[in-house]
Amino acid sequence: MQKFFQWRRSIHRSLPLNPRLFTHMPSSSFPSISRFLSHSPPAEEEEAYDPPFSPTRTETPKTKHKPKIISKKKDRPPKVTNEINSGTTTTTDFPAKSELPFDFMYSYSEISPGVDPIGFREPKRFSPFGPGRLDRKWTGTSAPAPQKPDLEKLAEERVRVQGDPLSEEEIAELVEKYRHSNCSRQINLGKGGVTHNTLEDIHNHWKKAEAVRIKCLGVPTLDMDNICFHLEDKSGGKIIYRQINIVLIYRGRNYDPKKREQIPVMLWKPLSPIYPKLVKNVADGLTFEQTKEKRNIGLKSPPLMKLTRNGVYVNVVDKVRTAFETEDIVRLDCTHVGASDCKRIGVKLRDLVPCIPILFKDEQIVLWKGVKIVGDDNDAAFEILIL
Repeated sequence: MQKFFQWRRSIHRSLPLNPRLFTHMPSSSFPSISRFLSHSPPAEEEEAYDPPFSPTRTETPKTKHKPKIISKKKDRPPKVTNEINSGTTTTTDFPAKSELPFDFMYSYSEISPGVDPIGFREPKRFSPFGPGRLDRKWTGTSAPAPQKPDLEKLAEERVRVQGDPLSEEEIAELVEKYRHSNCSRQINLGKGGVTHNTLEDIHNHWKKAEAVRIKCLGVPTLDMDNICFHLEDKSGGKIIYRQINIVLIYRGRNYDPKKREQIPVMLWKPLSPIYPKLVKNVADGLTFEQTKEKRNIGLKSPPLMKLTRNGVYVNVVDKVRTAFETEDIVRLDCTHVGASDCKRIGVKLRDLVPCIPILFKDEQIVLWKGVKIVGDDNDAAFEILIL
């Protein structure tokens, strides 16, 4: 077999190169040329040595690195909760004390004060403010105020903070500044409505802005009057603009963020209590067969309107009232709204219209206007809706 690249170092001594012959070449190339010319094919009488293309490397055993011993960190001092700009640090003392004159609840607008829960999904000792962080006891639905508020002092304090009423020019300037959708001072209200932590968000915006834009969506928009009442009552501000589901709340001329009452923040959302059944098997004033018949009629009737998820339901109450003037049963199409939101809507309509919800099925709400009883009161006829 023919051998390729048969090289061997010549036995004879190679003649030295004359550098004058390679004046046009750089001096760095002389060693390579000399090395190339110093090799010649092997002689016939000598044995040819054919080394491999690449010499095999002798593998050396890898040195095992000893694992680094990581020393455990020593016990660190407890973290500091508050930092002051001057460089000094202070720790917050618990439990926190708050002199706000109202009961702390998760949601102030989305509650039914006339309906008491029949059970709780978690023990009452599990306060959403954290263990030992608030000086009020958690009853399962609220943290009551320790003392009854003095309404006269509260009214005087609010008048002092608000100061002189705003002029029309000042209101127009604030509205033009904060009513647009690209406003950075905006808070979104969802199905929770005016929650306890919303109040802290409002005061945080009031540190650098005179007004806050609040955008309401979902179930709370069924009763915007209730939303506006709780915003003014709990925050101490004043609503200067209201358009459909957009509200602007003003902080006041004499508002001082350093002197405001501290609002303890809820660390988690408490589990909702267990309330009585919303839809009865037999509606009041009807028999079982009549209730079943009205449910079937409601499912087959065309929907009064279709509600979307997280929509604006400002006109729903008026439309349902108008429909009940000519019909006994109304159906609302709530496809993709969600089962929980459907029940919230049914509870709101029951109290606002008023009416009786008789069926929640496949995200459809069937409402019945109830039974009318006519009687005499001081020779005047009146109508009562049985709920």
